[in-house]
Amino acid sequence: MALTAEQQSQVDMQAAIEANRAATQAAQDAARAKLEAVRMAKEILVENRRTKPAAEASDITAVAVTTMADELASYING
Repeated sequence: MALTAEQQSQVDMQAAIEANRAATQAAQDAARAKLEAVRMAKEILVENRRTKPAAEASDITAVAVTTMADELASYING
């Protein structure tokens, strides 16, 4: 039995709503994973700096944190 035009429209709308929900959820999950990678990178860099002698220690920069976070994400995803 074929669907009426109204029924097909409702099915299509529901499918579009579900696709949008899934895309939004995926984007939120990706953002959460990226934030967790940044947190982890910061903790690693802070701990590495703490264990170095004062003469060898360097400042932790945002670039260093984001670079390490990208490396962690690449390792995890690759």
